[in-house]
Amino acid sequence: MKVTLESTTRIVELEVAAGVVVPGRIWEGVTESGIRVVALVTRIAAETGNGPDTLAEFERELQQCHEPRTRGALEAFPLRMVL
Repeated sequence: MKVTLESTTRIVELEVAAGVVVPGRIWEGVTESGIRVVALVTRIAAETGNGPDTLAEFERELQQCHEPRTRGALEAFPLRMVL
């Protein structure tokens, strides 16, 4: 399966093991067959071997995000995960 995701401006906090809180950004997307999905991304990185400017370009692209289109996106995740 392939999914195309776009970053949104929505950031939530997740409580993980032992009460540790981590930020997560809501990403929205669509599968190859057209099913709309929502992802909660807490970490993302680019490979460093793709050229000298790769990480700088990746950082610039991460700044591009839109307002969430999906109402109620968080319903896809158990409430115990979202603060």
